[in-house]
Amino acid sequence: MTGSMTNAPPGPATGSTSLSPSAQQIWKRVRGLLIALAILLVAGIALAAVRSGDQHGRLDPRSADPLGSRAVAELLKDRGVSTRVVTTLAEASEGAGPDTTLVVTSPNLLTFHQQRTLRSATETSGGRTVLLSAGPPSVDLLAPDVTSAPDTPVAAREPRCSLPAARKAGAVDIGGVRYTTDSPNSEACYPTDGLPSLLRVDDAVGGDTVLLGSPDLLYNERLAKQGNASLALQLLGSRPHIVWYLPSLSDPSATESGSGSGDGNSGDREEQEAGGNESSFLDLIPSGWLWGTLQLALAAVLAAVWRSRRLGPVVAERLPVAIRASEATEGRARLYRKANARDRAASVLRTETRARLASLLGVPPSEAHTPEALVPAVSAQLPDSSRDPRTLLFGPAPADDAALIRLTDQLDALEREVRTS
Repeated sequence: MTGSMTNAPPGPATGSTSLSPSAQQIWKRVRGLLIALAILLVAGIALAAVRSGDQHGRLDPRSADPLGSRAVAELLKDRGVSTRVVTTLAEASEGAGPDTTLVVTSPNLLTFHQQRTLRSATETSGGRTVLLSAGPPSVDLLAPDVTSAPDTPVAAREPRCSLPAARKAGAVDIGGVRYTTDSPNSEACYPTDGLPSLLRVDDAVGGDTVLLGSPDLLYNERLAKQGNASLALQLLGSRPHIVWYLPSLSDPSATESGSGSGDGNSGDREEQEAGGNESSFLDLIPSGWLWGTLQLALAAVLAAVWRSRRLGPVVAERLPVAIRASEATEGRARLYRKANARDRAASVLRTETRARLASLLGVPPSEAHTPEALVPAVSAQLPDSSRDPRTLLFGPAPADDAALIRLTDQLDALEREVRTS
């Protein structure tokens, strides 16, 4: 019994503990998450690579998505009409001509300078300009004789006009922005409450401008419905070439303000209009993203409340089954070992040993864990004064499992010796 206590006390902990896990333990804990993230990343890259040839965006004649316009571009190609996609104002202006139909997919995204430049290029080109969903931000400059009216839902509507293309197509899926004009050289079709969603206005030099209140009839998913294909082919196929303008934020002209034209009052008015239409960063974010962020924040708050610690006193509950003390001890020991928590295991063993020794030696419970009160009382009961119980009862954490086992044996031997002394 005495010999078991002559071993040198365990030295300071040099290995990993529950508070400082090793690199191997950290890898075991996070490898599942890292593997899952890697699989998601590879799958996303593969999916993007597979579908990159078909996805180009909304109203893009290269896109086979439901909201793309590849179907109408293919039908026009079969009829000998070429389609060229451009993303800059310079390309769109250079492409305008008497044998060209210029399709502007998002005229409302153009700046005032871009709208003025585009109008200057198209009004004397002699070709056709098709504006999709042109509203108040663009219709005043791109179609000066036209005024926009509030939107109407997209639905199948009859032409009710004399325009040959509309009469031949019949009912089509149209709606969106509606228009009014005082120009005598115009044709208005597909009216709702007296206001048309398709308006064709003749230009001064032989060309014309067509305003479509909504672009739905050009989508791949809608082209085969109603008379959508017929109207699209007639409106876009009147010239042998199509320049399909997809405005881009990377276009250098988007940052140009232009020198203006006309008198000073006109320039001031345009600058005031441009300044009045400036938008903040939040205004540029789609509403769906804002609502999605709000929902994610609410979900995070609810998850935090669900996972948070409950308030109030601890309520004792009877266990459904009786568990032996040895089984509970063994289970707790296995948890300590799995977490590599030798420091906490040693602390529990020493705390319980000190409490029992204090009870045997008459040391008050409040001083049981004070070295100055407990160590002298224990030393007085040991015949071998060369041994220091301070290291056993208040020493550092074991460096490895073997040192923890030695500490357990030494604590048991110390308690037995005190009991029998």
